[in-house]
Amino acid sequence: MNLLSKITFSSLCVATALTAFSQPVLASTELVLSSWLPSRHPIVVNAVKPWAKQIEQVTEGRVKVRVLAKALGSPPAHYDMTVDGVADITYGLHSFTKDDRFLRSRIGQFSFIGNNATDASKAYWNVYSGKLDAQKEHAGVKLLSLFVHGPGMFHNNKRKIENAADFKGLKVRTPGGYIAGLAQDLGITTQFMGPGQVFEKLSRGVIDGVTFPMEAPKAFKLTKHLKYTMKVPGGIYNTSWFLVMNEGKWKTISAADQKAIMSVSGESFAAFAGGVWDAADKVGAEYVSKAGIEIYDAPVGVLNAIKGFAVKRETNWATSVKATGYDGAAALVELRKISGVSK
Repeated sequence: MNLLSKITFSSLCVATALTAFSQPVLASTELVLSSWLPSRHPIVVNAVKPWAKQIEQVTEGRVKVRVLAKALGSPPAHYDMTVDGVADITYGLHSFTKDDRFLRSRIGQFSFIGNNATDASKAYWNVYSGKLDAQKEHAGVKLLSLFVHGPGMFHNNKRKIENAADFKGLKVRTPGGYIAGLAQDLGITTQFMGPGQVFEKLSRGVIDGVTFPMEAPKAFKLTKHLKYTMKVPGGIYNTSWFLVMNEGKWKTISAADQKAIMSVSGESFAAFAGGVWDAADKVGAEYVSKAGIEIYDAPVGVLNAIKGFAVKRETNWATSVKATGYDGAAALVELRKISGVSK
């Protein structure tokens, strides 16, 4: 090789190297997130997808989250889908899993735990992931965050609830868990179904009402089939949500990127998701009001009946939790203190 050829070859190598360094760094890990809420739901649009972008940003492109447009399974299947590696990341309700593996999570489902989703979600994350060791209950996954929706309301199309006896005989969709039991205590016939099934069942008269936060009648197009919405201070119930990653997949991510991911997860995502719920509830309340649905506060007698049954269920839960070595009663007091609810 003559001198000119050597110079040309060396220049080519340098140019190739510079070109390589100038190319964007491709994600070394792509995580698939199965999303089962409607694609235009506020939580998907304003919480899950922005969080996915945050992951890519804080890891400088080394980890990328791909949010699927269509779920890989039914809503109740999503936790186990993550354990089994069908999806890398999922979110969902603890109450969709019909066993006792998430016993301590029920602290996030009780009545009167938050007047807004932001404060309640932060309180839930801090108490359940702290004193109640949430990670230990989430076997097979890395617990990324926890959150709750806005205060649960009681919506129906049969009658205004003016006394506790008015609950009796109503057929109502609940998401399972605590509210299903409380509703039965009040004389309601409960039906469990995913939120995507509610429109059909309500429009056909299979159910008379639903327990949902204020954003849901708009999100699931239910306003034509509802007449009354009853509010309860702190919520007649709430739902506890998880955001989890397959444990094996989590271990393939570097310690530095794990730390970066948790910087936008945990309490940060809890507050973020809570804020999205609160904004959606505000829009939902305006929408429900314009639709002609009567929105009213629970009468004192109704509120007292709910409180009576709620106390019994909280006590039974605390007893069960104590048997596993945790102080559920103290944790519930702390959660309400953090969220700003006095009961």
